Amino acid sequence: MSAGPALTRRPAVSRRSRAAGLVRALRPRQWVKNGLVLAAPLAAGELFTPTGARAALIAFAAFCLAASGAYLINDAADAAADRLHPRKRHRPVASGLISVPLARAAGAVLAASAPAVAALTGGWRLPAVVAGYLALTLGYTFWLKRQPVVDLVAVAGCHVVRALAGAVAVEVPVTSWFLVVISLGSLQLVAGKREAERRANAGSATRATLAAYTPGYLAQVRTMCSGAMIVTYCLWALNDHPGPFHALSIVPFVLVVLRHNLLVDQGAGEEPEELALRDRPLQIFIAVQLALLVLGIHLT
Repeated sequence: MSAGPALTRRPAVSRRSRAAGLVRALRPRQWVKNGLVLAAPLAAGELFTPTGARAALIAFAAFCLAASGAYLINDAADAAADRLHPRKRHRPVASGLISVPLARAAGAVLAASAPAVAALTGGWRLPAVVAGYLALTLGYTFWLKRQPVVDLVAVAGCHVVRALAGAVAVEVPVTSWFLVVISLGSLQLVAGKREAERRANAGSATRATLAAYTPGYLAQVRTMCSGAMIVTYCLWALNDHPGPFHALSIVPFVLVVLRHNLLVDQGAGEEPEELALRDRPLQIFIAVQLALLVLGIHLT
């Protein structure tokens, strides 16, 4: 009878396994989202100047620290719910590879270091934006993610803050066109993510707001954002920029939007960063669009 408890006891975790799990819990693959900090410097033509490149890289590093810290704190808060999810139960915290106290402590250290890294730009604005991002993500972790519709806006807002950080880092003005396109694009990605999650986890209680959304509602949000974003991008490209390159960039931009919608309808999109890292047509469309924008900036 004494063998019962021994059979249910978890095996000891080695330091190497714990370290590897901690690295995985940082979600380095999701750092691709932080590429949004490069959007404003690129659009302003500052990304390839020494000063602009240095400031943009500092902003990117600060957001990698902030995002990873937020992921650890979120995983610690959601460990019990994640164990009910077919994919998230393998995350280091949910699986027990990393303890909840360790995740909280490491997350707090990373989150605290992010504004300090942002201060390397020499001003207070970028650290303030990073602090605002952390406040938004922590608010999402502990409250906003349980509020339908608000949770969509909160996650999309995190993407918008990333884009604003790039503009603040290199000290370029943010146009209304830029804000609208980034905001609508972010909301489209989040709606597609929720749609894929709902399809994969129908009836699951792993995310509180999923039951509040219907597939039709999320598809409607995605369609609304897609149409408005395309129109706004066209107006920006045609009205504010001379030369053919920005106008030509409309074609790959529309293809990116259409490709994302197709992938979501096919069941993908639960991890938007995976689409950018794995889907070859999407990568080609994005590369062509960026090439045309760079040509438009430097040749006109």
